[in-house]
Amino acid sequence: MADIRLITSTANPAIKEIKALEMRKRRKETSLFVAEGLRTIIEGMELGAELETLVFSSDVKERPDVIRASGYAKTAIEVNDMVLEKISRKENPQSVIGVFKQKLQTLINVTPNGTWVVLEEVRDPGNLGTIIRTIDSVGAKGVILIGNCCDPYSFESVRATMGSIFLVPIITATRDEFITWRTDWPGKVYGTTLQNSVDYREADYKEPILIIMGNEQAGMTDELRDICTSLIRLPMKGRADSLNLSIATGVMLYMIEDRLTERK
Repeated sequence: MADIRLITSTANPAIKEIKALEMRKRRKETSLFVAEGLRTIIEGMELGAELETLVFSSDVKERPDVIRASGYAKTAIEVNDMVLEKISRKENPQSVIGVFKQKLQTLINVTPNGTWVVLEEVRDPGNLGTIIRTIDSVGAKGVILIGNCCDPYSFESVRATMGSIFLVPIITATRDEFITWRTDWPGKVYGTTLQNSVDYREADYKEPILIIMGNEQAGMTDELRDICTSLIRLPMKGRADSLNLSIATGVMLYMIEDRLTERK
């Protein structure tokens, strides 16, 4: 069980270090990220995530799950409300905050089965987090982030995953790395685009699948469009000419799941 430290000053170096994880640069340097809320922290523990530091309010230190998490963490810190507010990103701070180890992977970790979502330069962390949660919900295999994407371990993204950040494999690659790797992919590659595409309901879905979703504003680049085996689109019936990226990805994933289920 970790020794529990009591910290009451926001100037404490340990508190400053946790606060610094708001910056992407520091998250990258340390390979750490912050998750808020006892439920999320317990879920991370149950899924085997590395809990480097647990920070909790003195008000909840007797709760069984807090005691359990304190024993799981490498370091446990009890704080007052002032310190908790300093390191929390929420308007109503959670009573428990966890600092976890990131688990980014490379293309070598992608298994050629099931359905993988490929996101090209996604910029909105809320979209990314929601997509990760949807991947978990539908039972897809994971997400591949191509190029200059937002950080999946930012506060906004982690919050939007609702705990799925601990379960869904997150792969990162450059565009060139992905294009080279794709040549050995044994299944189909579906790309969502308005150009020279068919209605997504008309496509023939067979696993293993890569489904490529482009950037929120610019869509999919020509380089990735050229390596797709099928180009598909979601038809717009109203005035709007596109869907939010996370919603479009969800529609695609559930359509694929529905079609694959019909084949069984």
